[in-house]
Amino acid sequence: MELFPAMPLAGWQPTKATMHRFCQVVGKIRLAAGVRRNHWWNAPFHLTGRGLTTRPMGQADGNPIFTIDFDLVGHRLVVTTIDGREVSFPLYGQSVASFYRATMEALAFLDVRVEIDLPHPFDLPDAGRSFADDTEHAHYDPVQATRYWQVLSQVNLVLEEFAAGYSGKVSPVHHFWHTFDIACTRFSDRVIDQPPSADPVTREAYSREVISSGFWFGDDAFPEPAFYSYTAPEPEGLDREPLVPPAAGWIEQRGGHLAVLRYADARSEPDPRGAVLAFYQSAYEAGARRAGWDIERLACPGGVTDPLLSGDG
Repeated sequence: MELFPAMPLAGWQPTKATMHRFCQVVGKIRLAAGVRRNHWWNAPFHLTGRGLTTRPMGQADGNPIFTIDFDLVGHRLVVTTIDGREVSFPLYGQSVASFYRATMEALAFLDVRVEIDLPHPFDLPDAGRSFADDTEHAHYDPVQATRYWQVLSQVNLVLEEFAAGYSGKVSPVHHFWHTFDIACTRFSDRVIDQPPSADPVTREAYSREVISSGFWFGDDAFPEPAFYSYTAPEPEGLDREPLVPPAAGWIEQRGGHLAVLRYADARSEPDPRGAVLAFYQSAYEAGARRAGWDIERLACPGGVTDPLLSGDG
């Protein structure tokens, strides 16, 4: 299929809003039943050949080992246990309330005991409304849901290729259900002391200096899909650094600066994949230079550290 097919936000915003909350329901189950990892690496989803997965969880907290998958080809939520039992139900025709109820019933049927600490959306306009009471968000277009997964799959592999070029600590490429984006993050070993007023999510996510690269589908503040990168904490003068391709630029967001390449601009490039990789690299080098990272030492050309294969031995 076409690389980076059209995905205008306006064309699927009702489906996106509903799916975002579906993902938050399952993501909060993942938080409750998984093993804690640094920087919340236990929380995000990963891609499969048909959609998204939590990966296996349970047992450490006394539950049977189980997995929750979004099948975005067959348009079902599938809950399976290690002994082969399975419960599934359609994603279409559901409100957030009915999805939440069906998910919790599926877990109970499979003898999985999970309590969500805060069963309502995180960092969304309706954060004060419980999942069980949300009958407003009930739109699911199967064509758009599949397109969402296809775009994620394409971006996932571009990010995997970009992630391979760094020999330091780097996160997996993963899909964050709270912000509905896909990203990978490079870390330095510099410890960042977050202020006491910072929330627990921020304190853990940004306990080290990071340069993060990703893609999101747009929101009310930036109503179009885009590739992005940011450095945290942001070094002085970051927004004066050059970016490629020429269509890329810096925007102000939440008191800082975000490097952005709009999806539509990437699609119009003669080599969209190459343009996105060049964008990520230019934004990384901008942050790394300003923050004083040893770019040459941390480089990992071709994803190889073996000195015999890399030509350094």
